[in-house]
Amino acid sequence: MAGLREMRLLVFGNSGSGKSTFARAAAVKHRLAHLDLDSIVWEPGKVAVERPRADVLRSLAEFLDAHERWVIEGCYGELVEAAAPRCTELVFLDPGLEACLAHNRRRPWEPHKYASKAEQDEKLADLQAWVTSYYTRDDAWSYRAHLRLFEAHRGAKRHCREAPSVP
Repeated sequence: MAGLREMRLLVFGNSGSGKSTFARAAAVKHRLAHLDLDSIVWEPGKVAVERPRADVLRSLAEFLDAHERWVIEGCYGELVEAAAPRCTELVFLDPGLEACLAHNRRRPWEPHKYASKAEQDEKLADLQAWVTSYYTRDDAWSYRAHLRLFEAHRGAKRHCREAPSVP
């Protein structure tokens, strides 16, 4: 692992894998800038409405350029791939399907995504179906894509099947 002065953690995995929990803890412990990729992928105030790809990539580049020390987290393989050359450690969270589904059932309200907890709860069945398909899909946000990214990365990396400790 790189020294704390140059810490740039890139955390990815399925929804419910613990990315946000790990990233928030690392950001607090090490005073890192924190980017939840959901915040740049989706139109503000709209659930599952993607921003134009050029705008998303520009937002990611602006964050990377603005911060020397950071933690970035999300499931978006193409964005993980874009940020990977600048990270000091790649962290693939892979606790398995049952853990992800259980974490999603316990997920607190995410006001940056949903207008209310009730609205979030209404979408849970759709989220759980999407999470379940993680292992059979072959898109950029799938297990297959994540595993390819992890295996291709030549820098420091961890494949965590249990909740990892924050460095």
